[in-house]
Amino acid sequence: MLKGRSLIEPTNFTLEEQDEIFNLADEIIKAPEKFADACKGKLLATLFYEPSTRTRFSFEAAMLRLGGQIIGFSEPNSSSTAKGESIADTIRTVACYADIAVMRHPKEGAPQIAAQYSDIPVINAGDGGHQHPTQTLTDLLTIRTIKGTLNNLTIGCCGDLKFGRTVHSLIKALSAYENNKFILISPEELKVPDYIRKEILEKKNIEFKQVKTMEEAMKDIDVLYMTRVQRERFFNEEDYIRLKDSFILDSKKMSLAKDDMAVLHPLPRVNEIAYEVDSDKRAYYFPQAKFGMYVRMALILKLLGIY
Repeated sequence: MLKGRSLIEPTNFTLEEQDEIFNLADEIIKAPEKFADACKGKLLATLFYEPSTRTRFSFEAAMLRLGGQIIGFSEPNSSSTAKGESIADTIRTVACYADIAVMRHPKEGAPQIAAQYSDIPVINAGDGGHQHPTQTLTDLLTIRTIKGTLNNLTIGCCGDLKFGRTVHSLIKALSAYENNKFILISPEELKVPDYIRKEILEKKNIEFKQVKTMEEAMKDIDVLYMTRVQRERFFNEEDYIRLKDSFILDSKKMSLAKDDMAVLHPLPRVNEIAYEVDSDKRAYYFPQAKFGMYVRMALILKLLGIY
């Protein structure tokens, strides 16, 4: 049972519990009208201490489509945090009014502290460079829907693999499923950190390889997860200019890929996916954003114990 639980990091739920959420999301996708009043009389508190577009909107849309209502703030200066109120006191106050809360915070561990003091479920919507568990659920639901499975896949992760929290969470999550392989595509400066390579991939004997160009990997990939190569991560501007075009997905690179490869991206994109790719049937990053709303609808229903 997930009723009353909080979601702070992807490993909080077992694979069976994740499947419960995905199965309910499938039901919602097939017949959304069935769930239009499921959260009538319930309140979601959105506590966003830093800017967000997709995550905040998808949570708000999810609750509204379930017939519930929303209270909250979208930046800290509009809350009592500006007066020095602690996270513990904020969540205890919010719990007097709302049935469930979602929090985004620039400090790692802040949602965990909130959950410790809260009488209502708390969902982590991103804490610094640490975790973003509902993005991971979104990614998994998208892959499962497209591929029909979360097993036996070759996943290509491309771009900033050193600092990208969404990539770290996805590798961790997909490593729990059977016979998945990873191709890690990045410049030397932005390779996946040691704790991901050693503590997850090597420790679990998961097959992976690290490459420096997209061209050498495209033909083998089932799911390509794109992220931005960030100029600010380079010490040398010349290195960035030399490398950046190697990690831009365009029609030429897509021509090397399987006909049923799926391209995902947590968004927002800058220039790492050319606009010409948007019309390719293998581009799933905007449908992925919609799956994010559905999986959050399912998560809210599960944590409230309604389904």
